[in-house]
Amino acid sequence: MYAWIWRRLPFGLVGKLIGSVLLVSASVALLWYLVFPWAEPLLPFDDVQVTQEDGGGDPSGVDSGESGDDSSVGGDPATDDHSVPYDTEENNTPPPSPDR
Repeated sequence: MYAWIWRRLPFGLVGKLIGSVLLVSASVALLWYLVFPWAEPLLPFDDVQVTQEDGGGDPSGVDSGESGDDSSVGGDPATDDHSVPYDTEENNTPPPSPDR
């Protein structure tokens, strides 16, 4: 198909290059301004549903505990749904070695 289009474009190599750029630009514009806006409502990218299983708590998602309290770090994940198994305040990874 591309060879057929290339053979049909007029005016030698320069005309073929300019014609190819124009055809690609027209195809991208057609997709961007007509096809994608038409298909967007049909695609589930923005269909996000966030639910809370316990039914209570702060709907804003802000933790009501003290800001300096690190008691949830290293806690038992089975009893604490909001615990993080690592320290989020400090970067504990070693620096990269020069041979990598």
